[in-house]
Amino acid sequence: MAAPSGPMAFRFLLQLLQLCTRLAWGLALLPLAWSAQAATPAVALYYGHEIPLGEFRAFDLLVVDPDHEAARQARALEPATKVYAYVSVTEVQPSRAYHADIPADWKLARNQDWQSEVIDQSVAAWPDFFASRVVAPLWERGFRGFFLDTLDSYRLAGTFDEQAQQQGLVRVIETLHQRFPGIRLILNRGFDILPRVRGMVEMVAAESLYQRWNARTRRYEEVPEQDRQWLMDQLRTVRQRDGLPVLVIDYVSPHDRALTRATAQRILQDGFIPWVTDAQLATIGMGSIEPVPRRVLVLYNGGESPALNYANAHRFLQMPLNHMGYVTDYVDVRDSLPGLVARDRYAGVVSWFSGYVPAAKRAGLSQWLQARIHEGMPLAVVGDWGMAPDRALTRSLGLALDRAEPQGALRQVQLAPMMGLENPLPLPSRQTELVQLAPDMARQAQPLVELRDARGRTFVGGAITPWGGFILDPNVLFEIPGTEDARWLVDPFAFLQQALRLPAIPVPDTTTENGRRLLLAHVDGDGFPSLAEFPGSPLAAQVLLKEIFEKYRIPQTMSVIEAEVAPDGLYPGLSPRMEEVARKMFRLPHIEVGSHTYSHPFLWDANVQHGLFKENPEAAQSLVVPGYTMDLEREIVGSSHYINERLAPSGKPVKVLQWTGDTAPSARALEITHRAGLLNINGGDTSISRANPSLTAVGALGIRKGGFLQVYAPITNENIYTNLWTGPYYGFERAIETFEMTDSPRRIKPVGIYYHTYSASKPAALKALKKVYDWALAQPLHPVHASEFVTKVQDFYDYAMARDGEGWRLRSSNGALRTVRLPPALGLPRLGASQAVAGWRRGGEGLYVHLSGPSAFLQTDGREAATPYLHDANARLVDWQAEGDGRRVQFTLQGHVPLEFALANTQACQVRAGQRTLTALRPAAQDRTAVQQFKLPDAAAQIQILCPER
Repeated sequence: MAAPSGPMAFRFLLQLLQLCTRLAWGLALLPLAWSAQAATPAVALYYGHEIPLGEFRAFDLLVVDPDHEAARQARALEPATKVYAYVSVTEVQPSRAYHADIPADWKLARNQDWQSEVIDQSVAAWPDFFASRVVAPLWERGFRGFFLDTLDSYRLAGTFDEQAQQQGLVRVIETLHQRFPGIRLILNRGFDILPRVRGMVEMVAAESLYQRWNARTRRYEEVPEQDRQWLMDQLRTVRQRDGLPVLVIDYVSPHDRALTRATAQRILQDGFIPWVTDAQLATIGMGSIEPVPRRVLVLYNGGESPALNYANAHRFLQMPLNHMGYVTDYVDVRDSLPGLVARDRYAGVVSWFSGYVPAAKRAGLSQWLQARIHEGMPLAVVGDWGMAPDRALTRSLGLALDRAEPQGALRQVQLAPMMGLENPLPLPSRQTELVQLAPDMARQAQPLVELRDARGRTFVGGAITPWGGFILDPNVLFEIPGTEDARWLVDPFAFLQQALRLPAIPVPDTTTENGRRLLLAHVDGDGFPSLAEFPGSPLAAQVLLKEIFEKYRIPQTMSVIEAEVAPDGLYPGLSPRMEEVARKMFRLPHIEVGSHTYSHPFLWDANVQHGLFKENPEAAQSLVVPGYTMDLEREIVGSSHYINERLAPSGKPVKVLQWTGDTAPSARALEITHRAGLLNINGGDTSISRANPSLTAVGALGIRKGGFLQVYAPITNENIYTNLWTGPYYGFERAIETFEMTDSPRRIKPVGIYYHTYSASKPAALKALKKVYDWALAQPLHPVHASEFVTKVQDFYDYAMARDGEGWRLRSSNGALRTVRLPPALGLPRLGASQAVAGWRRGGEGLYVHLSGPSAFLQTDGREAATPYLHDANARLVDWQAEGDGRRVQFTLQGHVPLEFALANTQACQVRAGQRTLTALRPAAQDRTAVQQFKLPDAAAQIQILCPER
């Protein structure tokens, strides 16, 4: 194979290497991340451009093409995933930077299949050239492992000296070890030279044992039995004679996941490390683990809304998908549609159109949808087809070719349980977008809305079909006239799950940690200079400091608007008082520092005219600061510098940028924030209440623009509950309704107390604020800073998960997210068979499973645990170490407030903190498992559980 165009990959387990005594020298150089319980490590190879390397995080070892842009992300995966560089030894492609410096007389032949030059390995200067020009630059970039490919390509030459070529390859490997102490090498084939270099190699790879790519015919095909048997003999020799792990790389169409899975299992059963992928190694294949695709591609028509923020797909569909564990990738159908959408990354495709897409895009969209259906990608259509389906698409969808209009009065004959969730469906006479199914499809589909006309003909407004499912207007949403409110007519959770065939998976959860719902509070700086309606007319900020921050000592994030507070701002006379109050706030240990920008922009993206700004182009786009023109760097970076230099204590810089105004920053604003090292929050507008009891009023986790993530506030602020601060000023107490309704029947959001400084300016508002705080402190919650919640959402977007034998491999991207929600269908955790799993607590949708680190292995069954486990805690679990069959446990909790925690199955055990034995409080009667509750005055403690031996 001539370059990362023909395939190869691998990964390996520390235990396996320990058996290979001849590789003992390498163990000290190979600090691999813990591998899963299976005896075979997880190895992957990726030579593509499109997929972020973070999506390979579940693997132990990843081989990449170092010349591809994606390889720049390699260091971020370590130490959990070791990243190796692909290098071709005997072949060089013209695209390589060093190709032009290779003398012509070094070139032995040409590989026409891959358009590469074959290099004569007998040239005395070649080993030094290869080490200096090929490997050294990669070593300087941080690569320590290398996948050596094309070791046998000299055989493409018409004439060659076999012994001289092989000796040249040996010199190359010897030179690499001399020049780069500690280098780790994997050979692709090279069977003939292996006895001479086995002490310098940690793994051997080979391609095409069962399935291969034929480069000449450009087809995937089965390997002939004779070729398979020859290769099998070679691989068994390597394993038995040389004691080396063997990686087998096979090639299957990325759309045939069943064959990919079966091939990987077959290789695994042969005792080899499998990697089965596409011919270009441009997708996520399967190895000893099977990555779980957590992305859903969402098509929308950008012409239907001012921006993605306001599109129905984002406003209404993303939240259910997020809650079920999925990340959305959006594609505006006015732009180019993606070419490769495979099951390696995507669980399905959803479209939501409210009418026809532009005429010039309909044919392309039709062909694209047909291709996805043909490939077996689940498709969910919401609202409208986006066009009148042409005959080819009609056949693919299983619709009747001859479109017929209903005759006479319609009557409803069937309604699926998922229909009528929040409002009754429209009368049959108002069903305007009904379709007929072709006879064969009608036999296989499950109608969601079925009606018959006067002639007895059947029409449907939605159905679950073999290719996915559809629900057409007007059966999706009911928009309440005269308001911006809506109601779901279809249960979005049930529809998406059934249409996309979403399996039960452990769901990365951003609402909960260690069994307790998260609590965060953050304050936007608006109103800092307001004079409060209290005796002496103090600053609202002063009232906030005294009545809230100094009394409620839980983690909170406070921000200021520089133009309001600074000496050269809008209120220079009040500035000394305001800055002093801000300094006192930021000195409090439980107050985190945030910025609410320089001039409080009302419109963050001038290219998106919406609402007031569309109606009145002259409307102010920020606070009016004389002589100032809107500048993103000044708003974000400049305001943070001001706070760090004048207000924040040394060593406690701004952590969070809190979006202002329309809270719809552009991709550029998000990029500036990210590059400044700031987290960000706000937007989302979750405001479900008894007055508006609809899931349509619950926002998503965030939105990505240009690859940068905006994290939404869990709950909206008091401005919404007080009718844009026009009253009633006690309206924020209704946030308690929102907290309750986002906890049951589904816990969709943490408790997020979010408001402005001006809430401390009026007695009614302050009273409501205290009521909200008091309610929150009366609940069994887990207090965190806003920054901690933000990093959990970031982690959700990049969390990696894979099936690993009988369990699940879970890998965090930043260590922040430590809870997975386990659906009832998956059973209960097996603590003895799992790793970094400390316990669980039952919730409304299953179990909240507590993870003690960024990497975990979760195995489940149907039995209750008999050994001690953590039931819940209001602090982060720093570590969890169980010994003696789980009868002796040591763990550390680190929180922000005095510790509260509960342990299960410890009735006969001694629980200690430090040098003293703890006495349990009364067990919680409502829990099925006997649970003991404990409290400590400290916010951190190391705890031991000592149980008698059986």
